[in-house]
Amino acid sequence: MGDFLGLFSDDKSRNQENDTEPKFQDNQTSGTLQLHKEELDITKNNVDAGEVVLSKDVVEEQKTMDVPVMHEEVVIKRTPINNERSDETISSEETIHIPVTQEQVEVNKYTVTTEEISASKRQVQETQQVQETLKHEEVHVNTTGSVDIITDGSGFEDINNR
Repeated sequence: MGDFLGLFSDDKSRNQENDTEPKFQDNQTSGTLQLHKEELDITKNNVDAGEVVLSKDVVEEQKTMDVPVMHEEVVIKRTPINNERSDETISSEETIHIPVTQEQVEVNKYTVTTEEISASKRQVQETQQVQETLKHEEVHVNTTGSVDIITDGSGFEDINNR
């Protein structure tokens, strides 16, 4: 019989449509029930944590230095000569040229290496704590009437009071 608005249906068609209902079998002489639990499956993924950028800035500073320099001076000395007689004629053509020098400061700049900066990566191992709630199945034994349960010594003597 078909299902008409869920009112008229047989058990066979209802069980085929909804497999989530518990399946009971009457008159079993033995059976097993498997218990399950969740376990953690932990994986690690590499993700970008940031970036380090090394760059240089040019900083100017004014530098003042005292530099000793030398220059020549001409010393003129007059010495009287007691009016001695001379055979020279008086003329304005006789001259003396004395070159005078001085040190002049010349400033040049050159580049020197002062330090070397290097950067590299290294791996550091640390421990990170994760916390998760896990589920597990437990068995419950319910009896009705006068039923004796005998265990095989595997710890099921007090199965409902764990």
